[in-house]
Amino acid sequence: MRKIILIVVGVFALVFAKAQTQNLDATITAIKAGKLIDVENGKTLVNQIILVSHDSIIAVGSNLSIPKNANVIDLSSYTVLPGLIDCHTHITGQPGGDYYADIFRKTPVDVAITAHIYAKRTLQAGFTTVRDLGSAGLVDIALRNAINNGDVEGPTIYAATVFIGSTGSHGDLNGFSPYIKFNMPKGMSGVANGVEGVREQVRFNVKNGADVIKFGASAGVLSEEESVGAPQYTQEEMNAIVSEAKMWGRKTAAHAHGAEAIKMAVKAGVASVEHGSLVDAEGIALMKEHGTYLVSDVYDDEYILAEYSKLGFPDKIINKEKLVGRLQRENFQKAVEAGVKIAFGTDAGVYPHGWNGKQFKWMTRFGLSPMGAIQAATINAADLIGIKEKAGSISKGKRADIIAVKINPLDDVSSLENVNFVMKGGVVYKK
Repeated sequence: MRKIILIVVGVFALVFAKAQTQNLDATITAIKAGKLIDVENGKTLVNQIILVSHDSIIAVGSNLSIPKNANVIDLSSYTVLPGLIDCHTHITGQPGGDYYADIFRKTPVDVAITAHIYAKRTLQAGFTTVRDLGSAGLVDIALRNAINNGDVEGPTIYAATVFIGSTGSHGDLNGFSPYIKFNMPKGMSGVANGVEGVREQVRFNVKNGADVIKFGASAGVLSEEESVGAPQYTQEEMNAIVSEAKMWGRKTAAHAHGAEAIKMAVKAGVASVEHGSLVDAEGIALMKEHGTYLVSDVYDDEYILAEYSKLGFPDKIINKEKLVGRLQRENFQKAVEAGVKIAFGTDAGVYPHGWNGKQFKWMTRFGLSPMGAIQAATINAADLIGIKEKAGSISKGKRADIIAVKINPLDDVSSLENVNFVMKGGVVYKK
């Protein structure tokens, strides 16, 4: 009798173990990649198998066996690469066709109602991660959280909350009567002055969920202050912003067009210079010395000059773009040639969301190889954000953020404007 019981128990154990194995196999997705761009080593691999379990990559190789009950995705006629990363977006909005209505008639509630549309478009375009550098009313935080909770579709967002700028700066409202007053809750405008004032604003942003701190080191283009590139904070104020952010474990991104403001921001210790339009040789050398990333939106000039007059933007703004657009591209090329670290960032929201991939072509026109442009949007971008251990390449242990295109982007980088397959965190969102 005891022998029979042992046999029955043994059979039950075998059946249970087999069932468990089959259930385990059923949770695995196997992707057959005809070509795979290895961004870490800068080369293309062929006939690769990528095994994904839940939200992570568990194995990559050419001779892997596919578990019997795995879900198989056949991308053998496609080129597969890591999910793309855009380090400079404004994902919660874009121009609505009336410059003044956008400023005076819309509230953060209006922005929040449509933000999920732009998030989905961005993800469908193959961008599985973005750094969002400035949003009204903390909408970026709400959107980030909704995406993380699975309530809406969109990329993983690293949000900056409100843009920090001095009075009268690119981060303030300029060009209107001083008798016009706006009742903004303390901290929500992002306008802050003096060492203590900017420290307080950094703390406000961190308190309300900021993953990164964005501030205006210089004047800008899409605002009505007179200058394009003049510094708009002192060195002491920039130092205070960066040191306060560092104390709270946050990196800093500096909006900076002008040569002097760029050098001041680099000396303060920012992780990245955004735009960098008028950077000079000394600034390029400083960026290389400090390991500062350049995030340069070299596509925008095309869209702004073609469309912004139709959208009701003042001539002052259009003329500022004419001043910096060509110089930005020329200086971007100089920075690339000098070996400055480059991360991909588009300023999407300045032009329609989902068009992020259009920038690759312009980056390669002005100095980067197709592989270099792809690395800027994958492994380099992950390094800048601080997520290199979990994103930016197709490697064991990293998040299963994977895209595919029909035409190899190393042959035609514009193929990244039309991504065919998108997986984010092991979930397929486009196929």
